[in-house]
Amino acid sequence: MAMARTTTLLLIVAAALLAASCGAWEMNIGMPGTVAAVDDAVVAPLIHALRPLLGSGSHAGMACDSWRLGVEAYNVRDWKTVPASCEGYVGHYMVGDHYRRDSKVVVDQAIAYVDSLKLAGNGKEVWVFDVDETTLSNLPYYAKHGFGATPFNVTRFNAYAQEGSAPALPETKRLYNKLLSVGIKPVILTGRAEYLRASTATNLRRQGYSGWMNLLLKAPGFKGSSVAFKSGEKQKLQDAGYIIVGNIGDQWSDIIGAPDGARTFKLPDPMYYIG
Repeated sequence: MAMARTTTLLLIVAAALLAASCGAWEMNIGMPGTVAAVDDAVVAPLIHALRPLLGSGSHAGMACDSWRLGVEAYNVRDWKTVPASCEGYVGHYMVGDHYRRDSKVVVDQAIAYVDSLKLAGNGKEVWVFDVDETTLSNLPYYAKHGFGATPFNVTRFNAYAQEGSAPALPETKRLYNKLLSVGIKPVILTGRAEYLRASTATNLRRQGYSGWMNLLLKAPGFKGSSVAFKSGEKQKLQDAGYIIVGNIGDQWSDIIGAPDGARTFKLPDPMYYIG
């Protein structure tokens, strides 16, 4: 029982530290070519707060590595929670530099793709972004809820989302700013409920996301899957004459389902699954 209380206390303290460490994380990690050289002790105190608890060693077994690979490759589907034996592994992955490196690889490829485009420059080229674990990080929430190893509580999560306190994902901001600089309009498409519009918009702006063309949320009473919702919204964009040149999200349901866009990019997320 004492160990359990200690574990809970450490997670709560670490979650509180995340917001404080976010600015330094963004300042260093968000700049191209600096990931390998970053001093974690300066950049993210959160990592050092959690590493003694989560570690790698015995927590990072091959089974958890293989499970995460299956999730990212879309071979493991329809799962509800992170396997209990992998909670420590997933936590270590998310707060350590591995997650940031993986995200950087994705965004580097996205930016290289943007640089290869021959843009019409007619204001009709758009790029679709998800919110949770794409533009914004919910690690302050998931660090207190088992990094996805405990069942998802929509009421509790929506209360957190209404606070509008989620930090930005620096690599995604790098892509977002690149698109604005070349004239591609960001469209933010999220499965969050419509009543979270004000808090979501405020959160995004506080974290440096501005200038989007649309912020699209799920209308009250919508009963379909995430794929159906996002496909429908993307079809409306296409029907209005827009060209979806790119699409990025952390869930497969963000990027599959026609029209999916000329090129899709999948960010890592082993904490939860949305079908």
